[in-house]
Amino acid sequence: MADPGHRVLPTVADTEALGRELATDLRAGDLVVLDGPLGAGKTALTRGIAEGLGVQGRVSSPTFIIARQHRAGQRAGGPSVPMVHVDAYRLGGDLDELDALDLDTDLHQAVVVVEWGRGVVEHLADRHLRVVLSRAPDSDVRTASWEWVN
Repeated sequence: MADPGHRVLPTVADTEALGRELATDLRAGDLVVLDGPLGAGKTALTRGIAEGLGVQGRVSSPTFIIARQHRAGQRAGGPSVPMVHVDAYRLGGDLDELDALDLDTDLHQAVVVVEWGRGVVEHLADRHLRVVLSRAPDSDVRTASWEWVN
């Protein structure tokens, strides 16, 4: 799934399924930047990515702890890899707090998924997978667009 893509996601299950698909191309050292408004499906997509990576532990929004680490587990069709799930919303662009998370170290050993990361974390890697999620007003239907950005 290396090419840019776009998909309509009628249900949360569809959003999680897209995450599982995206995970097939992810390896330790990859940065995934999720962008979209509240309720667009960022955490649901991350749950799917975690499933696809086979990481251990329940995936929920790390809003109040900012970053949550998930240990590597069994991964079908690929090497096991841990995942770090970050919610950059509360960082408000504060680069000192971002540096304190030491994500550049995690990037060498894990897939790092950052919600609300646009304009905040892209400098941590030479390239990143940008996923933009949106939600139709008064609807549960979401859309996702993704591409690798250098």
